[in-house]
Amino acid sequence: MTKSTRRSVMKVAGGVLGSGLLSARLPESVAAQSGSGGVFHVFAFQWKPETSEAQKDRATKEIRAFQGVIPGLVQTHVGPNISPRAKGYTFGGIMQFKDEASLNAYFQHPAHLALLKWLVPLIDAVELDLRE
Repeated sequence: MTKSTRRSVMKVAGGVLGSGLLSARLPESVAAQSGSGGVFHVFAFQWKPETSEAQKDRATKEIRAFQGVIPGLVQTHVGPNISPRAKGYTFGGIMQFKDEASLNAYFQHPAHLALLKWLVPLIDAVELDLRE
């Protein structure tokens, strides 16, 4: 994936989270990569005070490791939220799935469930699922 495509995807995610929109139009270059626009899973975390830097690093690594493991996961971007409009959400990501069935399967995938088991007590999260 090119850097301009990554910026395009993150711009869509930033616009969605920053504006409160529940749907967005994907850049044509992103839609073309997967054949159809697919669906996007967007998330942002507010870390609880007791969360260590090691736990934050672990979350980043485990989410990135979903790529190539979760069927139908087209691309994953995760990291610190640098928006001045963050409202306390300091970490986030966007994941593109080929279709809604792949997104729904992700929620039940053992790798995702293992992450949630230790991560959920450490965060307050907001999530959006967007369809092209």
